This record gives sequence, structure tokens and C-alpha cells, in this order.
Amino acid sequence: MNSIDLTPLYRTTIGFDRMASLINSALSSEPIPNGYPPYNIEMRSDCEYSITVAVAGFSQDDIDIQVENGLLTIKGERENLKDEQSKLLYQGIVNGSFERRFNLAEYVEVTCADMEDGLLTIQLRKEIPEAMKPKRIEIKGQDKKALEHKA
Repeated sequence: MNSIDLTPLYRTTIGFDRMASLINSALSSEPIPNGYPPYNIEMRSDCEYSITVAVAGFSQDDIDIQVENGLLTIKGERENLKDEQSKLLYQGIVNGSFERRFNLAEYVEVTCADMEDGLLTIQLRKEIPEAMKPKRIEIKGQDKKALEHKA
């Protein structure tokens, strides 16, 4: 029996409340990321999230953050730091560029980004417009009308 692993949905989507949207995102033709840079997604409250990306070796000038049509893109580009006089025996530190994308749900906005100690933290907030929020409707019946007439 085949099973479907939905773990990738939770790693790259933020703020989705509908399963159909999650499945649609998972079935898109976007290539699977290579795992660099590593990141964490944290839910701070019902409407606040943060993404922390480990970008050691990159400066603020090397990183570009863009949001377009519900897609948050983080790009890092820097020149190759290879020294011509030395011979590299093993390369474990990324020496080039990266691109990481996150699908954002409706009404999720990036509020700010901060970089400290090689960690880029992006704050997100989900703000549903007042017109879309649930409203409580008062029910009037004969009992209330009778009380109003007595008063």
C-alpha cells in the first residue's frame, strides 16, 4: 500500500488553513529544494509566524528578500571566495548562491526582517480584513419583543 508523506507541506507553507490549498501547493511543478540553507518555521501566535534561515557567511548586502503573488523568495548571492594559491581538499561551506521559496497563504504579510549572528529572521503576520472575519448575529424572537413592549 502506498502512502503519501505530507511533511513537505508543513515545511514550505505558512498560514494555510485549508487542506486543498496545501495539496495544490505540493502538486505544483516547483523543483524540490536542495536543503540549503537550513531554516525553521515558527508559529508565535494564531496570526504571527517567523522564518529563521541560517545564512552564515552572507552579509545583509548579499541577501535579497521579495514577495510577489503570495510567494516569498529569499536569494543569497556572493562571489566565490576561493583563494588561487590554496588547494581545497573538502568544501562544506557554501561558496556561491542560494534561493529559497515559501508559499504564503492569503492575508499573510511580511512585517520585517532582521539578521543577527548568521541567522536571518523574517516576521510574518496574518491579518484577515474585517469584512472576512466571522460576525456574531443576534437572534430576535417573540420573547424579546414581548419584553420590549412591557418596558
